[in-house]
Amino acid sequence: MDIEQLRNYALSKPDAVEDLPFGPDTLVFKINGKVFLLAGLDNSPLQFNVKCDPDKAIELRENYPDAVLPGYHMNKKHWNTIVVNGQLSNKMLKEFIDDSYTLVKGKEKRVSKLK
Repeated sequence: MDIEQLRNYALSKPDAVEDLPFGPDTLVFKINGKVFLLAGLDNSPLQFNVKCDPDKAIELRENYPDAVLPGYHMNKKHWNTIVVNGQLSNKMLKEFIDDSYTLVKGKEKRVSKLK
């Protein structure tokens, strides 16, 4: 997976939007105003941050210590940095993005309409 494939996949998610709040070198993808993926444009190999269930995050870091790291500049309990170095399949990379999207989307605030 390269940065364009990552970008296209993230934007294929319903209601996903792209933003550059941290400057031109960091792509940020949001759902309902909440971040679900960050990707640096100047990293080689490609790296991106995704939200993850805390227990699953620990398991992934133990199983893939060179490809799944505690989230860089993020809450390390809830975020992983994924290094796209060939150790993880594109299917797994997409699953990480899917999981993050689902976790963040589930946190959207429900607004009740008063009559």
